[in-house]
Amino acid sequence: MHPSSRSLALVSLFAALIAVFGLIPKIDLPLGVPITLQTLGVMLAGCMLGAKRGLQALMLFLAAVALGLPLLSGGRGGLGVFFSPASGYLIGWPVGAFVTGWAMSMLPTATPRSAAISAFMASAIGGLLVVHVCGVVGLVNIANLSWEQAIMGTLVFVPGDLIKCALCATVVQTVARGLPDWRFGG
Repeated sequence: MHPSSRSLALVSLFAALIAVFGLIPKIDLPLGVPITLQTLGVMLAGCMLGAKRGLQALMLFLAAVALGLPLLSGGRGGLGVFFSPASGYLIGWPVGAFVTGWAMSMLPTATPRSAAISAFMASAIGGLLVVHVCGVVGLVNIANLSWEQAIMGTLVFVPGDLIKCALCATVVQTVARGLPDWRFGG
């Protein structure tokens, strides 16, 4: 397979995977931002594809959402979701995938164990920290929360996101065992 064809296929595959994660029911919170499994897709895209292709996968996914496809958890889609309290998180997804991929490329991945530890750390940096910073900015600007309210509100997501970091690390470790030539982080 030609490298650009392979790249296109992987980007499309991960955009589709994130859509599949949206089929798992969301948990609504009073904050206006639901708990979903789709942030695991952000972490996996960055760790598995690297910064550039992870960013592309999330941009493709969000373009499909913007066109109205109901790919977000709960069957949401369309331009309106980018003006909801969750908009900062959505905009943070491509940035988070990019940072996750960049961090993953800087960390050791020579053994399945080191790849898993690196994936956990990269996911925590990009998929958790970066996405939540963007989410807080969105909550302040769209939901008109104070900085303190937005920060306190986003802390609800951290325990679940740490579990997603561990799941991402497990997937990376499994792939590292089965495909030792896989280039994590791009």
